[in-house]
Amino acid sequence: MADNNENEEYKPLKLKSMIGYSGNIPHSFFKHPDGKHLVYVLGSTIVINDVTKSEASKDFLLGHSNSISCMDISKSGKYIASSQVTHMGFQADIIVWDFETRQQYRKFSIHKGKVQSLAFSCNDRYLITLGGQDDNTIVVWDIEKGKAICGVPASKDSDGIALNICSYNLHENCFASCGISTLRVWEFDAEKRKAQMFDINMGQIKRVIECCVVDSNDEYMYCGTTTGDLLKINLHTKLFRQSGPPKERFSLGIISILLVPDSDKVIVGSGDGTVAMMKTTGKMNIINKVKIEGKVTSLCFDNKKRILAGTSTSSLYMIDLKTFEATLKNTCHFSEVNDVCFPENCSSIFATASNNDIRIWNILNCEELLKITVPNLHCKCLTFNKDGNSLITGWDDGKIRAFGPQSGRLQWEINDAHKNCVTALTVSNVINNYRDYKIISGGDDGCVRVWGITKNYQVLENNLKEHKGTVTCIKIKKNDKECVSSSADGSTIFWDLERHVRSQVVFAPSFLKAVVYYPDESQILTSGTDRKVAYWESFDGSLIREIEASQSDAINGLDITADGKFFVCGGSDKLVKVYRYEEGDSVYIGVGHSTEITKVIMSPDQQNIISISVEGAIYIWEFPEKVDLHTFDAIEEEQSLLLHNSITN
Repeated sequence: MADNNENEEYKPLKLKSMIGYSGNIPHSFFKHPDGKHLVYVLGSTIVINDVTKSEASKDFLLGHSNSISCMDISKSGKYIASSQVTHMGFQADIIVWDFETRQQYRKFSIHKGKVQSLAFSCNDRYLITLGGQDDNTIVVWDIEKGKAICGVPASKDSDGIALNICSYNLHENCFASCGISTLRVWEFDAEKRKAQMFDINMGQIKRVIECCVVDSNDEYMYCGTTTGDLLKINLHTKLFRQSGPPKERFSLGIISILLVPDSDKVIVGSGDGTVAMMKTTGKMNIINKVKIEGKVTSLCFDNKKRILAGTSTSSLYMIDLKTFEATLKNTCHFSEVNDVCFPENCSSIFATASNNDIRIWNILNCEELLKITVPNLHCKCLTFNKDGNSLITGWDDGKIRAFGPQSGRLQWEINDAHKNCVTALTVSNVINNYRDYKIISGGDDGCVRVWGITKNYQVLENNLKEHKGTVTCIKIKKNDKECVSSSADGSTIFWDLERHVRSQVVFAPSFLKAVVYYPDESQILTSGTDRKVAYWESFDGSLIREIEASQSDAINGLDITADGKFFVCGGSDKLVKVYRYEEGDSVYIGVGHSTEITKVIMSPDQQNIISISVEGAIYIWEFPEKVDLHTFDAIEEEQSLLLHNSITN
């Protein structure tokens, strides 16, 4: 029988910091009007970073139940508005946040499926929201009253699909919408609760417009298209004026636009990573340009001399307006993070593996120390050797590669370590004075293989084939005489590493995702798609108990504290949970991830929990309990002393 001891009086885990930025969302990065804060989206969270403080000072706005789809900041900086994606047929929440208090001020729900775009009016009084393709409505909200003023269809089915909206800078009751074969300006009457639409006369020109912005005098509107040209629209006559640049268009379209105040210049960001400054008068020629990595999804001013450009590869660049040179300011993962690990007895740095690269981070300031990329390959697992002088990684081409943690250089590689993909890795202690050690690897072919690693060569010592499915996790005992492996076929096998045979096997009716030894290695914990964490006896493989750790989804990550009093888990329910080992109840829960958690790990000093997820985010949580790091060391010393005395006597 499974225990269902979900503690209703749990405490929230404190989120210390997070690494990540959802750069694939258009206009997801802003510099606050006060000039002191950067505001950006990470999954379902809005991060507010104070750049004036020497140490990283971040506040987190948590309230969305799914990934944020759009965000805007009011002209005065008083409010932040954000909305999300939700399931088909369900209403997507729109939240207006008070910037000073960092609290939710208003919450609206009317659009179904998704909110495509939103914008504040020039006086912060109104919020205009645009629903997604399945909703296709524009709603104007009164922020103070917390009510909708009016709602109108964004376009007829034959007119195209609206993709973006922008407000005027002088007229609070005017805004524009653009999209696929549609470009309109709107004027609403708050008292009569009606909105009037005016189509822009484009003549014979047909475009898919992805972004639009109105100048400071509400005289012209500039629109970026997928064909790579910038359109200039006269808002008084509601006629197409001209387009540019005249000779060369931007590859993969214009995705973001930023007007330079008090000048005749505009800065555009394109799909191929080009950031260019153009003239808004004359022939709209390009003045200067620079190319950065990824689609340029966000543009904002850092100060009068510099701009910030956010890209789809979750990188942030600083561009000097005078020289137009780009400097990489910040970067992070932009795809699923598959694995995370710490070096032995070192809690200040950790490494992560994603589908695109490997990165080593400083946990104190969340800065990237090293980035390793192997083109067109995905890293599935990684671990440090016990000395910390090699970062050993498993890849989807079946190879095991070792890199220098400081230089990032390839030290050695094992070809065809597994048939298709290396999915799990662990390392033994150093064997001799020559610093030799062993690697135990698992693959999607179900094999567990033991490798001897020396300074000059790497050799296969044994191939253990009993799993019928992908090997998901491998842990090794402290004395290196036994290891345990979990598999997608529901089996957990104890391997004798001296005789290279199976010593014990246990079965669970689930796709097992993680396994971990209890600190004294008398028991193991397993978790998987059955939503349960199971306790097993290492000696005979008998099931001790099961805890239902999730009400709905799989448990993907599992780790235990050094004193064995707590274990932490995370999975597809997007929650990080801390359980008491003996009582089997949850005492702390961390909320923040917007997609499923792929792994959780305790830092060696037992002060932090690292959780990684499909969205590419890395969350650092403060572990609130004090952990005795030497509990089991003292027990082992006492047992060794008793054994020594019994032998000598």
